[in-house]
Amino acid sequence: MTRGPHFSDSQAALFDVDEAPPPAALPGSKAQPSYIRDHRARLRERFLVGGADALPDYELLELVLFRAIPRRDVKPLARQLLEKFGDFNHTLSAPRHRLTEVPGVGDAVVTELKIVEAAAHRFARGQVLDRQVVSSWDALINYCHTAMSHLEIEEFRILFLDRKNVLIADEPQARGTVDHVPVYPREVVKRALELNASALILVHNHPSGDPTPSQADIDMTAQIQAAADALGLTLHDHLVIGKSRELSFRAEGLI
Repeated sequence: MTRGPHFSDSQAALFDVDEAPPPAALPGSKAQPSYIRDHRARLRERFLVGGADALPDYELLELVLFRAIPRRDVKPLARQLLEKFGDFNHTLSAPRHRLTEVPGVGDAVVTELKIVEAAAHRFARGQVLDRQVVSSWDALINYCHTAMSHLEIEEFRILFLDRKNVLIADEPQARGTVDHVPVYPREVVKRALELNASALILVHNHPSGDPTPSQADIDMTAQIQAAADALGLTLHDHLVIGKSRELSFRAEGLI
């Protein structure tokens, strides 16, 4: 089956055209139209002066797409992506197969979007790893939302803490469907012992956006707590991450 030409098919470079040799100096290359060059310069200047808050989602997305599509107007593609996925965050976190459903999205565009997504995750993770959870709770919640709130399927993660409640590891344990993820209590506590952890925080997301725990969530948490108690491990909390808010089992009296 053949497909139509993609904007990114002719350019998969991971550097911006401004950082490359001038297009006119490259044999057979086409210079960037002046109106596109001027628009990009103005957009970059607004970003440098006012930061991300100075730009709506579609213009911030344009900045990301500049690198993947050096010599074409990317505003229509940015608007198409936002129309399909809703906002900047959902566009970045959309799976590759859904991104490539949008005409004009090829490997170069997917790569740029996933680089930005990975950078956001790594920055948020860096705010909490090797830090005491009590003093960085807000950063921990922010990290969980950054990593999980936009996923289209359920993911179960475990945060492992040492005796001083310092986060020593954060690991995804399982991925499931849109409304279910398989979790095995024995594997959870086994991994805690391997890491010499003293305490746990369980985290999983609800793709529906509603963080209200199901009966299966409650039962699974009780099983993990029983297994942890038997081995002298502390289960501090179980966080359910929704689209815009989270639910704490401890705050709700479920632990």
